[in-house]
Amino acid sequence: MISLIQNFSIMNTIKVNLLSALVLFLIMTLIYSCGNDTNAKDLYTETLSDTDSAALLFMLEEEKLARDTYAYLDNLWSLNQFSNIKLSEQSHMNAVENLLKVNNISYTILPSGEFADAGLQTYYNQFTIDGAIDQVHALQVGATIEDLDIVDLQEYIDATSNTELISVFESLQCGSRNHLRSFVNTIDNLGASYTPQFLTEEAYDAILNSSQEQCN
Repeated sequence: MISLIQNFSIMNTIKVNLLSALVLFLIMTLIYSCGNDTNAKDLYTETLSDTDSAALLFMLEEEKLARDTYAYLDNLWSLNQFSNIKLSEQSHMNAVENLLKVNNISYTILPSGEFADAGLQTYYNQFTIDGAIDQVHALQVGATIEDLDIVDLQEYIDATSNTELISVFESLQCGSRNHLRSFVNTIDNLGASYTPQFLTEEAYDAILNSSQEQCN
């Protein structure tokens, strides 16, 4: 009888210990999970300055400038560069748009060929005129847009410490370097040339003398 009572007592002790261990495990798991969620949220919602927000809004339209111009020139000349790169420019717009959404920044995408920024509107109007002259001029317009894009992106990268913004802009810049190489190589193959309008000669030569890149 005593042995039975002792066994019963031992079993109860084991159950209590197991229950205590389970409760402790659940508490530690909850604490760890909450800590990770907080860190992830903090990383995901890194604060954008007003300057960063303005940079995103401007680059959304500048990527739209590229997309709309290439779509227009593709309809005129049916060149692979325009049909392929206009799709890439849409993906660039999507990347900027996603960052705007994450940071709850309101924005508007106007119809094709229309821009809120007067300077970009002027560029589009002139690019469509120049690009309609012939295929070489059209390709030179493409090179000019990528030239401009690389320089503007670098200015915004240099002006921010926001890692999300830098990551997105560096990816866009990588794509623009590849696009520039594509346009210039085709221009060269047609017996013409392109002179950089915004990049320094040194920066331009460095891009042209390097290989196509794998962009994130």
